[in-house]
Order: sequence, then C-alpha cells, then structure tokens
Amino acid sequence: MLLIFIVPVLAAIIAVAIFVIGDRLRPESWVSTDEEAAGSLVLELINTLFLAVVAFVVVICWQEYDNAHNHTIAEAKALVETYSTAHSMPDPEHRQIQDLVRDYTDQVLTREWPVMQADRRLSQPTQDTFDSLRDAVASVNTTDPDVADLRTSAMASLDTAAEARQDRAMDASYQMPVFLYAALWFGTILLLCTAVLSGVEVTKRSVLMTALLGIVVGSTVLAIYNLDRPFSGGNSVPKDAFEYAMSRYAHIT
Repeated sequence: MLLIFIVPVLAAIIAVAIFVIGDRLRPESWVSTDEEAAGSLVLELINTLFLAVVAFVVVICWQEYDNAHNHTIAEAKALVETYSTAHSMPDPEHRQIQDLVRDYTDQVLTREWPVMQADRRLSQPTQDTFDSLRDAVASVNTTDPDVADLRTSAMASLDTAAEARQDRAMDASYQMPVFLYAALWFGTILLLCTAVLSGVEVTKRSVLMTALLGIVVGSTVLAIYNLDRPFSGGNSVPKDAFEYAMSRYAHIT
C-alpha cells in the first residue's frame, strides 16, 4: 500500500535531482529560457496519463461486467436443461426436481439478487436450496437405463450451474483494485489543475471551458464507478437470463 505513495514521490525526487544536476553539467548551448516548452510537455503528459488510465480501467470494468453477465446466462441455461431433463423422469422425482429448480430460480431473483447488490455476496438460504436440488437429482434410484441416463444428464447440467454460480459469487465480490483508483484520482486531479499550470487567464470563456472540462472528467469517473462492481454498481448486471428461465419452465410444463 505504501508503494502507491512512495514510488511516485521517489520518482519526483529523482526527476528533480536529474534536472538540477543536469543543468550544471549540460553545455550552455542547450540552455533555453523558454518555459512554455517544458510546460506544454508536462500538460501533454498529464493528458496522456489520464486517457491511458481511463482506457485501461474502462476495459477492465467492462470485461468484468461482460463476464458476470455471461456467467448468469450459463447458469440459467444449465437450470433450464435440468428442468427439461427432469420433465422426462417418472414421478415423484419429476415433480420434486422441477419444483426445486423453480424454487431456486425464484430465490435467485427475489432473495439473492438484493443480497448481491447490498452485501456483494450470495445468499446462504438460496445455496441451501441449490444443494437440496443436487441431492434430489443424485438420489434418484432406478434400474431403468433410460432414467439413469436422464439422472446423469441432469447432474452434468447441475455441475455446469454450480460452476457458473461459483463464478457469480466471485463476480459479486469483485471490485477494482485500489491502486487503479489511486491512479485514476491522481490523473483526475492533475487534469483539473491544467488550467492553472498552463497559466490561462481567468475570463468568462476560460471559466466556461474549465467547467466543461470538469463535467467531462466527472462524467467519466462516474461512468467508471457505475461499471465497477457488476452486481452492486450503478450499471448492474440484469436478471434477464433467470427471468427467461422462469418463462421457459412454464413453457416446458
């Protein structure tokens, strides 16, 4: 954690030392009295730093959001496959497994989603329902080879759902690393100081342009915060995959 502050400060000290020592060693012909060139270089570096950090952070957040959505789709598809497979099983396994699949999906939508948004974790009662579902499929006892094949197929689907559920748990707890936020805020502060560093005179036009710069920078930072934390941020992953699964259950039945 201390490296976040130590490394930039150390780099600043080294840069100043190189500048002062180099000024004593360089030839007189290299000396320039124009400070605007150095200022322009610094401002360009600030702009480049901010754009690079923003681009890097947005790509990471969007990729995590996309992965989280894909994991919900994979889990919902596996549940539909389990429900469809159970439809061909004899009673009472047929009804028991389908009821548990439907109950689990309903709990994900109504109970687990708010927990993910508020606490960035999964719901233990919903996990218990999923475990009961797996136990029900695993306990199907039959000598009929067709029913045995259906049980194997249902277990394979539930294994896929379990893996996707574990991925969803990781997605719910995900948050962008602190050092990236530190770099983002450092670049933001430097960018907002560019008007002062460039020596722009305070006029109505310059104040308006600075305000527009602040709006753009603020909107960018807000968009990043909305993308971060896929299930609890401002732009959270939708429930559409599980809602579609519920509609599929009704159609299969």
